Amino acid sequence: MMWFFAVLVVLAMGGVAVIASGRTGDLPPVSHDRPDLDLPQGTLVGADLRRVRFSLAVRGYRASEVDALLDRLASQLDAQAEEKTDPDARGKDELP
Repeated sequence: MMWFFAVLVVLAMGGVAVIASGRTGDLPPVSHDRPDLDLPQGTLVGADLRRVRFSLAVRGYRASEVDALLDRLASQLDAQAEEKTDPDARGKDELP
């Protein structure tokens, strides 16, 4: 009886090896289960970063840390854009 189970295990392992080698035919094309990150073309502004949402994964990053970084980068982008449009704004905050 033990020989019977040993033969069954060997046959099962051989079947798995044949299937894994691809001899049974091609696998279906890969379908992505998450949408692509949608960012506009060209220069990004702070609002673009604030709208970004990453998909969740089991071994991913902490969402709160990513959100904090995106908020910080968005603020810096907004400040740089404001500085470019109003070059005197930087000097207004400084004391003589």
